[in-house]
Amino acid sequence: MECTDNHQSMPEHELLWHSIDQHQTPLTELSEQIWGFAETRFEEFQSAQAIQSFLQRNDFAVTTGVAGIETAFTATFGHGEPHIGFLGEYDALSGLSQHAGEATPHCVVEGGNGHGCGHHLLGVASVGAALAIKHYLETHQLSGTVTFYGCPAEEGGSGKTFMVRDGVFADLDAAITWHPHSFSGVFNTPTLANIQAEFHFHGKASHAAAAPHIGRSALDSVELMNVGANYLREHIPQDSRLHYAITQSGGLAPNVVQSEASVLYLMRSPRVADVQDIYTRIQAIAQGAALMAGTNVDVEFIKACSSYQPNRYLELLMARHIETLGMPSYTDSEQAYLEEMRGTLTKEDIKATVDHLCAMNRDVSPSSMGYLYDDAVMHQPMPYKACFEPLYGSTDVGDVSWVVPTVQCYAPCYAFGTPLHTWQAVSQGNTSVGYKGMVHAAKVMAATALDLLLEPTHIKQAKAELEQELQRAPYLCPIPQGVVPRS
Repeated sequence: MECTDNHQSMPEHELLWHSIDQHQTPLTELSEQIWGFAETRFEEFQSAQAIQSFLQRNDFAVTTGVAGIETAFTATFGHGEPHIGFLGEYDALSGLSQHAGEATPHCVVEGGNGHGCGHHLLGVASVGAALAIKHYLETHQLSGTVTFYGCPAEEGGSGKTFMVRDGVFADLDAAITWHPHSFSGVFNTPTLANIQAEFHFHGKASHAAAAPHIGRSALDSVELMNVGANYLREHIPQDSRLHYAITQSGGLAPNVVQSEASVLYLMRSPRVADVQDIYTRIQAIAQGAALMAGTNVDVEFIKACSSYQPNRYLELLMARHIETLGMPSYTDSEQAYLEEMRGTLTKEDIKATVDHLCAMNRDVSPSSMGYLYDDAVMHQPMPYKACFEPLYGSTDVGDVSWVVPTVQCYAPCYAFGTPLHTWQAVSQGNTSVGYKGMVHAAKVMAATALDLLLEPTHIKQAKAELEQELQRAPYLCPIPQGVVPRS
């Protein structure tokens, strides 16, 4: 596969990067705001409003409530083709409240939320990239449209999948996004599709000592279902995953037969067809558990997302800019802070990240990364190579990638080896270290978008690659009509 770019000149990209540097202070302030709001799925009202206001002040036309979701929106500038989109997220995680810049666990609000996946950085870097492309279109009086897509509830809500189902991305030529991490490189792996559903069992309460024979325990049904699901694990594809959490146990009194109990299931597989098959079998197990305990069960389909479909042509474009930009540089105080944060990590944390990188590129050996057990930062970006092994996680970017050519990158925002969804990620995310990674990502995304604006052949090639994949496996939205977002 070859990428040609006769119109590209490095000064043009440097002009773009200079524009991002000029907006670094307001972008950082916006991200700090969202870090402080720390709102969870479909409740990101302040975060969405802050981004909307910022983009409106910069002459973007904002449409709110897209796909019937209050915290989803679009912000558009320009006219005509090509139409380039940047995907932004801004939802936090529950239970991860943490003070910024501290190397010990120290929550701001007991039981509060925190940005443990860096979505306050993710959304604002996409804002910065959109702003730079808008400035370029204005300065050069070019035809083209840039849209920032405000995408809520990536964590446990699949906001983008609902947006895809509603046709929000139908007129887009290419989608660009990123994810914070502790290294720099192309997001070059497929991911797992998933379905999340909650099973609500209804029984009959009774005195557990005086009249246990009258009762029908909903909690017994939950436990029986979980036993059945655990036996099922042996009989699903090896690359599939099955998780559950008891969300309602029926109360705290052991002398009452529990009349109500619920369990939440998350099923994953690289293939949508497999995850749907697992879901069908899990429903049958739930019915069997209800039959055994003499209860009834209601199934609530909550959300789903598809696997991520990498676009190798766009990845090659993006990889060049990652290589050109290299790694962020850090001050002595930032380096000392990163070293302090590295001291909170285990060797297993670091090894997990090393293993992930070696899976992304089999030409990279673990021994070549041995220095990272003693150094808090990588010395260079990950070299690009197409990877076909799945990343064992899920993202609703997957559904976007099946309807429009999509490309993503990673940018370094944390000490190497920092696991996502942890207090360490929350702490580092609201520091100059995190914001340097955010700016870095904005530059990579903007430069990739400029390639597409200046050379329409790139979009044709990327679309042709996606069409080929769709002929092999047509896309079907995994969220049925009638299912609505749930906070």
